[in-house]
Amino acid sequence: MEKVRLGDVCERASSNYAQKDLEELDGKYPVYGASGFIKNIDTYHQEKEYVAVVKDGAGIGRTMFLPAKSSVIGTLQYLLPKEDIEPQYLYFAVKSMHLEKYYTGATIPHIYFKDYRNEMLYLPSKEKQREIIKIFVHLEGMINDRKEQLLLLDTLIKSRFVEMFGDLKSNNKVWHMANFKDCAEIDTNMVHDFVGYEDYPHIGIDSIEKDTGRLVGYRTISEDGVKSGKYLFTPKHIIYSKIRPNLNKVALPEFNGLCSADAYPILVKEDVCNREFLGYTLRSKYFLDYILAFSNRTNLPKVNKNQVEGFSLPLPPIELQSQFAAFVKQVDKSKLQIQKSLDETQLLFDSLMQKYFG
Repeated sequence: MEKVRLGDVCERASSNYAQKDLEELDGKYPVYGASGFIKNIDTYHQEKEYVAVVKDGAGIGRTMFLPAKSSVIGTLQYLLPKEDIEPQYLYFAVKSMHLEKYYTGATIPHIYFKDYRNEMLYLPSKEKQREIIKIFVHLEGMINDRKEQLLLLDTLIKSRFVEMFGDLKSNNKVWHMANFKDCAEIDTNMVHDFVGYEDYPHIGIDSIEKDTGRLVGYRTISEDGVKSGKYLFTPKHIIYSKIRPNLNKVALPEFNGLCSADAYPILVKEDVCNREFLGYTLRSKYFLDYILAFSNRTNLPKVNKNQVEGFSLPLPPIELQSQFAAFVKQVDKSKLQIQKSLDETQLLFDSLMQKYFG
């Protein structure tokens, strides 16, 4: 199978659209940014299907396959396929290259076509390309379906929370108000000597998925070569990230481990509060609005222990909290099965990426 340079099978093009320029425009042709679809306008840049790569700022290197008669804003780069390559094959090939590794710039990272144009890829016949596309489209669809199922189950839990406990801000169910310290304590049991902890999971704040609290991509203390002090946590703790609180990173671990000093392990007082109720309260807009008022550092928003402990919350009866916790645990069983299927499908996707494009 022939191997060619990326720059031999596609051409780059740039966009002069800024997102602010789109505000007054309207139409039927879509414009995309780093996070996906922005809006429809009355004109377009590209007549045919193409690949777009985020070249500036957040999400740098992310690759998208976009439809004919559409455009992107200036933070993205067009990659326009030549005649000997199928557009969607180009997309999967570029996706496999992890172009983020080419970034330069400390404040606002950039990647440049001149730096990654010499990436190599296999170029089979058009017929073989179409066969490979079918495989990856099918797997990508399965992955997206599993992710959507997980999001729907997260939404189901949040809906159940509001149904049972009402709006926390207005406290429309008139629950007794309690201080954070009446319900839980921030457990700063720090480990400095890691002998005996080498195989413990190490949870950095990057391992906590925003909004959902899902724990992803973490490794062990030994694998990460940890040297600085870390907080010990158990399945009874909540892990709350105190860095960039707007990302809303609140995890409910089901195992023992050590977490970054940029997070707080929170231990509930089980006679008055349960972990699931407090965890979802800390993920709520009510708590987020409270805590964001303190995170006013320009470079690195951060909240401290006193600010978290100053929070007050409506506190329903422990029996009702326990009913909610039982519901969460039941839904989590379904989420666990879906996550397992997602992980297996992603593993197959990655291995085939290596086979066809590695």
